[in-house]
Amino acid sequence: MISKLTVLSLCSMLAILASMSSGALAVDYHATNTAPTTPGGTRFDNEISTEYSIQTLQSAAQFIWQTFGQTTEADRKSVQSVNLFVDDIDGVAYADNNEIHVSVKYIASYSGDVRIEITGVLYHESTHIWQWNGNGQAPGGLIEGIADFVRLRAGLAPSHWVKPGVGDRWDQGYDVTAWFLDYLGSLKNGFVAELNEKMRTGYSDDFFVQLLGKTVDQLWAEYKAKYSTK
Repeated sequence: MISKLTVLSLCSMLAILASMSSGALAVDYHATNTAPTTPGGTRFDNEISTEYSIQTLQSAAQFIWQTFGQTTEADRKSVQSVNLFVDDIDGVAYADNNEIHVSVKYIASYSGDVRIEITGVLYHESTHIWQWNGNGQAPGGLIEGIADFVRLRAGLAPSHWVKPGVGDRWDQGYDVTAWFLDYLGSLKNGFVAELNEKMRTGYSDDFFVQLLGKTVDQLWAEYKAKYSTK
């Protein structure tokens, strides 16, 4: 017979293992200002801060998982840590290898509420950390459009974005594609989540047919017609 002590010991061991497993699955978030003496670096410290940035990375991840319908760790990419660097670089920001780099030059030059703007940028770049990309086969414009779609759904779309219906191609990227995806989401709730899941292992334009019963070109034409100024 197994003694009560043995049972309690086994239960304790299982609890410890469960705790260790849970800890292993937790994501660590870090933020570093590598250019604190530059105008943008100083503005970052004064108006944004590393503490706020870490909180934003955490809330962005939670929102992205919710948007993608990823309720368990098995649904998501295996990411142990996300590191933000505020650097003296050109452009706005980019994500690579679970790192996000934001430009202090952009922070210095931005004329509006820079905290809100960088919050939106971090939601966009965080999406690149977590989204599936069809093993590199998906159109770049679609990948960028999904990232801006998340930013849009988070209520962080900036005023300088184009209006819905604007654009030359469905995969033009960024705000153009984000508005198109938002329209497709109105046709099928959870469309972007299902599309992202399909892109876990590859990509095909036929995904649009599978999910909505029409080609992406048909859907784009209908979207453009919806916002046509006749």
